[in-house]
Amino acid sequence: MLNDRILVILGSLFMFLGVGAGAFGAHALDDYFQTHVELLGTYDTAVRYQMIHSLGLFVAAWVFSRWQKPWASWAGILFLAGILLFSGSLYLLVFTRIALFGAITPLGGVAFLGGWLCLALAVWRSNRFDNRNS
Repeated sequence: MLNDRILVILGSLFMFLGVGAGAFGAHALDDYFQTHVELLGTYDTAVRYQMIHSLGLFVAAWVFSRWQKPWASWAGILFLAGILLFSGSLYLLVFTRIALFGAITPLGGVAFLGGWLCLALAVWRSNRFDNRNS
C-alpha cells in the first residue's frame, strides 16, 4: 500500500512532469501543433488531468495521514493508474497518432473516478468523533 510519504513524493514528481509537459507543449511543440492542430486539445487535456490528479495524490496523502485509512491508499493507487492510463494514453495518441491509444483513455477515467470515490469512503468511514487537530 502507498503511505502518505510515498503519495506526496509521487504527487510532486507528477506535478513536476506535468509542468514540464505543459512548457514543452507550449514551446518545443509549437511547430508540431501548427501542423497537427487537432491534437493540441488532446495534449492540453492530458496535461490538465495529470496536474489535477497529481494534486489528488496530495489530498490522498493528507487523508491517509489524518485517518490512516487504506481507502486513502487505494485512492492514491487509482490516481496513479489514472494518470498513467488516461494522460499516458493521450500523450501516446498525440505523438504516434495511433487512434488505438484512445481506447485506453476511458480506463484511466474510471480509475480517476474510483480514486475520488475511495477518498470519500476513507473520510466517511473514519471515526466521526476524531477531534485530532492534525
